[in-house]
Amino acid sequence: MTEHSDRVANASTNASVDPDTVEWPVSLAGVTESIVTTLGPNDRWNAAPLGLFAGDGDENDDPVTAKTWGNTRTRRNFHRQGEGYVQFTVDPVAFADAALSISEFDEPILESANAWVRVAVEQVDSGTEGETEWEEWTLRPLEANVVAETVPTIDRGFGAVIEATVAASRLGVPAYDQDALRERLEYYASVVDRAGSEREREALERVRDHAEW
Repeated sequence: MTEHSDRVANASTNASVDPDTVEWPVSLAGVTESIVTTLGPNDRWNAAPLGLFAGDGDENDDPVTAKTWGNTRTRRNFHRQGEGYVQFTVDPVAFADAALSISEFDEPILESANAWVRVAVEQVDSGTEGETEWEEWTLRPLEANVVAETVPTIDRGFGAVIEATVAASRLGVPAYDQDALRERLEYYASVVDRAGSEREREALERVRDHAEW
């Protein structure tokens, strides 16, 4: 069995898990960028970025939350399934593809995931910002697994790729200044050119391709 098959097998063996004892596999503070996979009606797992807002207190009283923007696959699958797999990865290409393209898989766990957590989701709020509808969700861990532990490093190129995906996702949205977005993208590209790895340069090219930037 391959390493990825082991991850998928672990993700499917949850019958004996007690949700009341499950904790997030990483410490969350502020807004943590993640990728969430949700099961669609085509029986494939859609990957999309998801910002996790850490609570200020006990998880039971102040749980982790996230927002979905627009009528996305993640939003529809959350309503349909009531759960998803939140994944923590440092692969910039995975973020670029998830943020700016339809990225679907046969299995819920990404090959690049360093840790994952299956979460139950519940819509708790909704509203409109500009012309975009949003929904807020609470996320409660049902099972979790740390796949690989790494020594943290500071990488400006990775951060620039993440910011580029955010800016690129807003291109064409009337509420945002399009010239300002393109200026930001050029700046983030210059950071990746100076400080990024080969993988981050590849991710930036994905951003260019997906966003026609």
